[in-house]
Amino acid sequence: TLDGGRIGIAAQALGIAQGAYEAALNYSKERIQFNAPICQNQGVSFKLADMATRLRAARFLVYSAAELKQEHQEYGMESAMAKMYASDAAVSITNDALQIFGGTGYLKGMDVERFYRDAKITTIYEGTNEIQRVVIASHITDKMSVAKHGGAPKQNVAITGARKKQIFKDGTPEEQVAALVQALKDDGYDFTVGIPLDTPISDAERVVSAGKGIGEKANMKLIEDLARQAGAAVGSSRPVAETLQYVPIDRYVGMSGQKFNGNLYIACGISGAVQHLKGIRNATTIVAININAGAPIFKNCDYGIVGDVKVILPLLAKALNNGQPKKPAPPMVKMKRPLILKDMPEGRYVCKGCGYEYNPDLGDPDADVKPGTKFQDLPEDWVCPLCNSAKTEFVPVK
Repeated sequence: TLDGGRIGIAAQALGIAQGAYEAALNYSKERIQFNAPICQNQGVSFKLADMATRLRAARFLVYSAAELKQEHQEYGMESAMAKMYASDAAVSITNDALQIFGGTGYLKGMDVERFYRDAKITTIYEGTNEIQRVVIASHITDKMSVAKHGGAPKQNVAITGARKKQIFKDGTPEEQVAALVQALKDDGYDFTVGIPLDTPISDAERVVSAGKGIGEKANMKLIEDLARQAGAAVGSSRPVAETLQYVPIDRYVGMSGQKFNGNLYIACGISGAVQHLKGIRNATTIVAININAGAPIFKNCDYGIVGDVKVILPLLAKALNNGQPKKPAPPMVKMKRPLILKDMPEGRYVCKGCGYEYNPDLGDPDADVKPGTKFQDLPEDWVCPLCNSAKTEFVPVK
């Protein structure tokens, strides 16, 4: 929320600075001193040059951060940079603008006087600029410590934790679907029961989710048909709900949306943006169906089929159809994820309940566990951040 809000504050600061600059520029062309406009005075013209340069730099920082957010990429550091620089620039530019106006600009009711007052608050709210520097420094020093000082390497574990990553490639689409259904049944999923399609995401035991890869809105019927046969609720990625508006905004799953904590999550045409993956990392089983074999979702799933959703989804719905109406599902019982250690760095500790890996280089800030704290030194009452399993439920990776 703060990362996104900082782009808005940066844009506000940019607007204030633009208004102050334009007012000062126009005034400097009209104000005559010593038989010439004051803009011809070198001291004033240099101020205007600096103001225009800071304004342009701030604008590009704001637009860059906004573009990253719009594309659903990581933008925390860039939004902090934009907010810090644009607000500092706004204070500097409005200060110079008032100086150009002289005593006139200080009068209550003058536009430049209000610009001067309004600029200051942009350095304070949505995180002071001192905090922005903390945010920026935390990003760049973490990277520097790894690249230059032999710090801990970035863990080679999927965002959603250790997963089976079993991609069904052999045979026809029908055979691939049959293998997927059999694997899900072997894992204990009962497809004779179901829940309403509009069950809240956070309460749903199963969800079938649509991504931009499903194409036109008419293909949402494929999602709904599959959800009925899988006994699941309907969800979506953020662009499908927010940009395409195929489903209500409360149906989108992701870090900034609804978080899925149930058992089975079927991602259809979802490429696997970071913010989406963070919203489903508590899922017991993730199934990916996407035509792009290189999509990140396949590195974060248990089972996957590389194929056209318009072909795979009807086949999967048919394979899950037992010819009878779904019986109401009993209250959800959270299924345990299988413990997969092959992707885990040696010496780390992993939760048997959900596969969460405790990383001593990161600690657990939400539980006031500082970075650098070894697993053995964790408080005895510390629990897994994802599933609340006790410390005794963690096993070492050998």
